[in-house]
This record gives sequence, C-alpha cells and structure tokens, in this order.
Amino acid sequence: MNARTTRTLAAALSLTAALAISGCSSSDSAGSTDSSGKSGKPQLTVSGAYMPEPVDDKMAGAFMVIENGSKTADKLTAVTSPLSDDLQIHETKDQKMRHVQALDVPAGGELRLERGGSHIMFMGLKNKPKVGDKITIELRFEKADPVKVDLDVKERTYSAQNSTAH
Repeated sequence: MNARTTRTLAAALSLTAALAISGCSSSDSAGSTDSSGKSGKPQLTVSGAYMPEPVDDKMAGAFMVIENGSKTADKLTAVTSPLSDDLQIHETKDQKMRHVQALDVPAGGELRLERGGSHIMFMGLKNKPKVGDKITIELRFEKADPVKVDLDVKERTYSAQNSTAH
C-alpha cells in the first residue's frame, strides 16, 4: 500500500469508529442503546392478536401476547382504536374481571392477554366487525414507543392454540 491509500483507509476507519461511538450514546424515539448494544427502551413485539366476532355492537374483547425482549420492564397503559372511543384494560383475578389502569410487561417476559385472564375490552363499538375483518389498535406503554397491531376477527368460539406456551 502507498501512503495515500493508508491515510484514506485510516480516515475511513476513524470515521466509522466515531459514528459507532456516537450512535451508542444517542437517544431517539426508536430507543436508545447502551454500551452493551441493548436498547434502553423496552423492545416489545406482539403475536397471536385476535378478536372473537362480537355478538352485538355493545362490546368485544381482544387477546394477544406482548413479549418484552429487553432487560427493562414496562406497563401497558392504554389502547386506542377507530372501532371504539372506549377501550379498557381488564384484569381477571379470582374469577372477577376489573378495569385497571395498567398491566405489567416484565423484562425478558411476556404479558398474555387471553380468554379467562387479562384482556382488552372494546366498549360501545362504532360498527360490528365480521369474521375475516382486521381491526387496527394502538398499544401504548409507559416506556416503549406505541405499537400498532392488526387484530384478526375470528369465530366466536376461536381459542388461540399456544404451542409455544411454557
């Protein structure tokens, strides 16, 4: 290599290192990263999202699994949708359903929203979805960015088969 090539290569490596270092300390709406490369904000993913076809236009439930792949715990604090102006987070304990302000999404764990357990309730539907429709919701969290989810409208008797449940 000649001296010019060596200087160009050294400059390119220095710039790459500087960008990598500054990227590790930046904080943006997509989630900041710490020195281990892990996100400072919880990294949440949603799977198995569905809504059983409602019997009427008064209410409906929504079920899914919210997985937290980070080391930071979070809380589901709100849900919005064009289908209803009143979405509630419900918890079921001792066979009693109650409206709660938030549900925990543990670090490295999951929040299961399922029949007979915690779930999302749509109160006062603007229309009645049919099997095969998709309903858009937005999940809001204490720390993580909002997550948009499409709920598949399933038969009223549908129950998710959780082959990955432990």
